[in-house]
Amino acid sequence: MHQLAGRLNSLDPTAGEALRIVSYFDVLIARGAGLDGLLRGAAVLSGTAAGAEIRGRVTRRAPDGQPLTEPADPRRRSPLRSHADWTVWLERDGEPEPNDEMIVERLALGVELLQARRRPEAGLDAIVDPARSVDERAALLAKRRIDPSTPVRLLATPVDTEVRTDAGTDAPSAIVPTRYGLLRATLDLNGKLDTPKPVGYGTWTRADRAPESWDAAIIAFRLTDASTPAVDATDLGTMLLLAQAYDPQTPHEDVRTLAGLDPRAADILRTLVEADSIRSAAAELGMHHSTVQARHEALTRALGYDPRTNLGKMRYIAAALLLRLTDPTGSGRT
Repeated sequence: MHQLAGRLNSLDPTAGEALRIVSYFDVLIARGAGLDGLLRGAAVLSGTAAGAEIRGRVTRRAPDGQPLTEPADPRRRSPLRSHADWTVWLERDGEPEPNDEMIVERLALGVELLQARRRPEAGLDAIVDPARSVDERAALLAKRRIDPSTPVRLLATPVDTEVRTDAGTDAPSAIVPTRYGLLRATLDLNGKLDTPKPVGYGTWTRADRAPESWDAAIIAFRLTDASTPAVDATDLGTMLLLAQAYDPQTPHEDVRTLAGLDPRAADILRTLVEADSIRSAAAELGMHHSTVQARHEALTRALGYDPRTNLGKMRYIAAALLLRLTDPTGSGRT
């Protein structure tokens, strides 16, 4: 994430700063920061006071991290986010800064998750938590009047999307920290949800084994892109087992090699793997046959295997899939 922020910052400073804000709050939330920690983070990033009112109690922090006890001037609140039980805001004189909206949005997501954690009996995040036992999840499901043996699947979407049922109501969902940042988990009981894109569909499983479906949904979501905005983990077949066993923090050598290719070389490699022959690959690429033959030989040396053999194609396809789970850009989504 930090590497991606650096690259984006060189191309578009605004985009790079926005990604840094997202990463900052994701780390805070993943580490279990409380309200004070979230407010301190918002105040430091914005350079102005940040506040929250939760069920009538107001908490504010200054940019130096110190608590503010004097009454807040409501005329300085810009911008803010509201919920039935809480409101968060920044307090800035004059016009908002370019990243104020992003800071308040991530602060609001953190507070929403914090409140859900304090009501675990009502939080879907507890049902998809693999650290909880099957018996604990069964008890939580019972409070939702869901039989533990009921077939369900989880959907993974960006945190700012809402999934609706076929009746037009909000489907049960929660913001959940993952190793790829915050995602929204939504419980699907009948396969009839009105789902915005991008979306990753988990596998169908017993309700008391919901974490298995959620893990598959996260992988499917990571594999979405502009051309494939919806991916069903069931369609991955045995490749899902490979993806689940993979640790993106320690990428395989095949994955590292693919990641090191420049975009043109990566495109030539993909075409060589998919084409019936080197001649047809050259025609698709608009290159001379001998040039593509030379690139094929160079790529074979770089990869350590021939990507046009059956075994080589298998290695390439597996590495390309795992690269999608490793790449901090998140499979090319914008």
